[in-house]
Amino acid sequence: MPESLASLKARYGDAETFVLGDSRALCEHLIGLVRQGRKTASTGALRDFEQGEAMPRPGRTDILLDWSGDPALVVRTIEVRRCTFAEVTKEMALAEGEDDSLAAWREGHRRYFERTGGFSPDMAIVWERFMLVEDLG
Repeated sequence: MPESLASLKARYGDAETFVLGDSRALCEHLIGLVRQGRKTASTGALRDFEQGEAMPRPGRTDILLDWSGDPALVVRTIEVRRCTFAEVTKEMALAEGEDDSLAAWREGHRRYFERTGGFSPDMAIVWERFMLVEDLG
């Protein structure tokens, strides 16, 4: 029987919860990449964090939810960088595990940000490197 969110929050103290992507299909794909060890980073628009999404914090352990809101993974934040979209490096992009080049990362993330609130090359982003702590699947 899967562990409940309440039990996980009790076990991981200050854990926040979050969902990757903006659709069920993308969420499932990204969870799969984390499980495979290919995805060890994620990028979000700073505006989303300013509107209430929990800001990642190095050392904190968080619970990644699937699209239905059920716990899927537990991850620990290792590093957080704030920069503009245009300042994302090849190393940062490839750590996300979704693309094989910086150009492909930029194209995919441009489309994502356009869907989720707007895009500009100088938009502020929050990049997070994390490690998988526990696979709950």
